[in-house]
Amino acid sequence: MIYLQNNRGVAAVEFAICLPILILLVCGSIEFGLLFYNQQVITNASREGARAGIVAETVNADIIQIVENYCSGKLINLNGANELQANAVTVSAPDAQNDRTVRVTYDYDFLFGAILGFTDKTLSAQTIMRME
Repeated sequence: MIYLQNNRGVAAVEFAICLPILILLVCGSIEFGLLFYNQQVITNASREGARAGIVAETVNADIIQIVENYCSGKLINLNGANELQANAVTVSAPDAQNDRTVRVTYDYDFLFGAILGFTDKTLSAQTIMRME
């Protein structure tokens, strides 16, 4: 067997090769975890708005305010836009089947995903509840 005497920097070189991949995996996990969290927040917000619309038979402006209040302070975006944009909540009046629909959209901007070409993703949630 032949042993090399000058192998002191091997571990540092291997670490330098593996570090970018490790950082990309960790940051990608955080980014997509936030994406799924925000999807859940807007889904719950649309449910809250639809529920308020069928139980209390509130007007559309009040339902929109309920959804915006629910999302306020809960949405997380690493690029800084942590609130719903204007016209992000749409509410339909009860239709022929007496259903009320609440739809919420949110534009999520990737921070670390931009390295791989992901720029932004529009998340949307829609809830349809029947007024009985």
